[in-house]
Amino acid sequence: MHPAPSVILFSVLSGAGFGLLAYLGLGVVTPAGWVAFWWWGLGYGLAVIGLLASTFHLGNPQRAWRAFTQWRSSWLSREAWASVATLLLLAPVALSDWLGLGWPRGLGMVGAALALLTVFTTSMIYTQIKAVPRWHHWITPMMFLGFAIAGGAVLAGQVWAWAVLIVLAGILAAVWKIGDGQFGRAAQTLGTATGLGVIGEVTVFEQAHTAGNYLLREMIFVVGRKHADTLRRLTLIFAVLLPALLVTALPTFVGFGLAAVSHLIGALAARWLFFAEAEHVVGLYYGKR
Repeated sequence: MHPAPSVILFSVLSGAGFGLLAYLGLGVVTPAGWVAFWWWGLGYGLAVIGLLASTFHLGNPQRAWRAFTQWRSSWLSREAWASVATLLLLAPVALSDWLGLGWPRGLGMVGAALALLTVFTTSMIYTQIKAVPRWHHWITPMMFLGFAIAGGAVLAGQVWAWAVLIVLAGILAAVWKIGDGQFGRAAQTLGTATGLGVIGEVTVFEQAHTAGNYLLREMIFVVGRKHADTLRRLTLIFAVLLPALLVTALPTFVGFGLAAVSHLIGALAARWLFFAEAEHVVGLYYGKR
């Protein structure tokens, strides 16, 4: 799949933002005054900027509101509703922390659950696609939630974030190991991809197109094995290793800030790979698989 920058930014920034909001809602950190204002603002800022970035991938961004209309059948629509509900429910909690109102954190706990649910709905947009075998596996939601929880822990300034980062490393290893063999295990052929396999053996007599088209641009993206391996190593270094070392050896504002920047860089690399390595079955029709 073609790795669109807007979707990469959306999923990484919103995931980190909702992860931080979950920790703030649960009261894992309870800032007060202007510290609370900036901390909650960081969570809201990342979440909202990420959501806004997603609209740049739309053909008509002004019609983004229509995403709310298909919640019965669309994970995209469910994500839209979950994100708005999260931001609205957590607003009174943020206000209470900022102004020292001391309101009960019941809404915060519900909002935290909705924050993680939002990340889950984002992951299901991709997990549900059977035509992309690498995504069509339970490990995909695990990866999205893993990044949100680990990134949130770093942004929340938790010294024990290193433990969550180690778990994230295990999830990434599983994502790559399972994903590399998923297309073969799905047993996709030209017959299953076109739906004509029930009639008989399906073959292509000649090239489907002599020029580029939308499917070739968006659904087929080739990333070299050596290039992918390098990016995987960089992902582990920036998303896991460096942040874990920083939060352990330098548990200060500067240390956590550097850890957060490093983690986000690694998350961007991982999300680019998530799209670049995904193989759509349409590649069988065009002889690209």
